[in-house]
Amino acid sequence: MTGRAAVIAGIGSWVPPRVVTNEDLSRQFDTDDEWIRTRTGIATRHFVEPGTATSDLAVEAGARALKSAGGPPPGALVLATTTPDRPCPGTAPEVATRLGLDHIAAFDVSAVCTGFLYGLATGAGLIASGQADRVLVIAAEAFSTLLSPTDRTTSVIFGDGAGAVVLRAGDPDEPGALKAVDLGSDGSGVDLITVRAGGSRQRSSGLPPAVEDTYFSMDGHPVFMQAVLRMAASSRTVLQRVGWGVEDVDRLVGHQANLRILHAVADQLKLPREKAVVNLDKVANTAGASIPLALADAAAEGFLRPGQRVLMTAFGGGLTWGSAAVEWPALDLV
Repeated sequence: MTGRAAVIAGIGSWVPPRVVTNEDLSRQFDTDDEWIRTRTGIATRHFVEPGTATSDLAVEAGARALKSAGGPPPGALVLATTTPDRPCPGTAPEVATRLGLDHIAAFDVSAVCTGFLYGLATGAGLIASGQADRVLVIAAEAFSTLLSPTDRTTSVIFGDGAGAVVLRAGDPDEPGALKAVDLGSDGSGVDLITVRAGGSRQRSSGLPPAVEDTYFSMDGHPVFMQAVLRMAASSRTVLQRVGWGVEDVDRLVGHQANLRILHAVADQLKLPREKAVVNLDKVANTAGASIPLALADAAAEGFLRPGQRVLMTAFGGGLTWGSAAVEWPALDLV
């Protein structure tokens, strides 16, 4: 292969210190640890404290990724988030300034749980076009701020956190180079994963929003079916583009939505379940941040090692989905 490729040069992650256990949630909802674990695989999650925003999580993860990568500062910052600090302006410029990256291009990407892969593809495009030699891609979510205090179904699933990678210009054949990316969407499923209030659709009605519309909602069964279908199909597309067989994949890093979804995707691909990276038991579904958090955790624990072939795949609101392939590089872990 020839040309200018985006290469992963650094990684960082951060979760807020507050740990919320299944037992903690059982005091708020009609549920228990066994019910949550059986249906989701989740044991604990992290929630932000009052006053902590998505930008705070993004700065922490971004700083760690920059330290991991070393080298010159990035020329652009892409922030994937569903929970921006404000509806306007975007959160990325503030994050860039707080990281000391004044005057660089900085903008938000909104693709919900597929956000990191959309951000990764965007950063790779900036590098391929020569717009930047290095790009900081962050995915950060304070998803607990969207959860209804009366909705057991969604409140036990999600957690807060951030993950980031630094991309640099490099050779397509070197370790860490993004080998292929596949992205897709289907707007006919817009109401399956949504927060109905707060946007121009609701505001232009001139009516105050219903309280339940100010919180996140999800239609679980069709989302499950769509997630497995789309993630498996997108994964096959990426494998075909790269020329890998399923047997060539060493690690499957799927969006950490639900253990049953991760296993179902692995089964659809005929990939052994033990090759799937799983950290949702500790951090739950962190939406767009889940893949970089899973990558960082697996690398720190030695489950993800240099030279391994990695398949990443995600599904989220929009509906959106995507996959990417990379041979994992040797990185300094912070």
